[in-house]
Amino acid sequence: MDEAGEEQIQRREYSRVDVYIPFDYRIVADDEKCHIQARISGNTATSDIRPVQNIGDYDYIFGEWLQILNAKLDTIIRLMTLQREGYFGLPFKTINISGGGMSFLLTKPIPLGEILEIKIMLTWNQPVAMSVYGEITKSEKQLDKYFTAVRYVHMDSSVRDEIIRFVFEREREIIREKRR
Repeated sequence: MDEAGEEQIQRREYSRVDVYIPFDYRIVADDEKCHIQARISGNTATSDIRPVQNIGDYDYIFGEWLQILNAKLDTIIRLMTLQREGYFGLPFKTINISGGGMSFLLTKPIPLGEILEIKIMLTWNQPVAMSVYGEITKSEKQLDKYFTAVRYVHMDSSVRDEIIRFVFEREREIIREKRR
């Protein structure tokens, strides 16, 4: 199969949805390109504290208290990480997103083949901040803007799964709104 045929199949592989979310980007420098990897920001490794069962009520209560404290500390650490990485100050933008890539309008063209680092915050159940990388596959002038499309690169399945989950949640919301 030729490259155009493969690209056509990839476009049909994932559902797409238009969203208005926190979004920013930058062009990745050539010397950084060998070190990039999409990631979910603010994930903390939670240690699962299990209370000691058959010792006594106080040990069980203390264990429960430690679990609550651990969850609160994880939340604080996650929020501090997101703030440090600049996710709370991202401007909002309308984008079209799928598990294979995204498209959006920019004020200036970006050459085909350039790699962008894109910071987004997906908000549905609990906000998920992520940095993804996309190769520019289209940059076409439309009135005073440039329609820009990217195909994800250097992305593992856990990040892609979060995006796909977000797209399906948004599609469900849209269907519910149409039924009203």
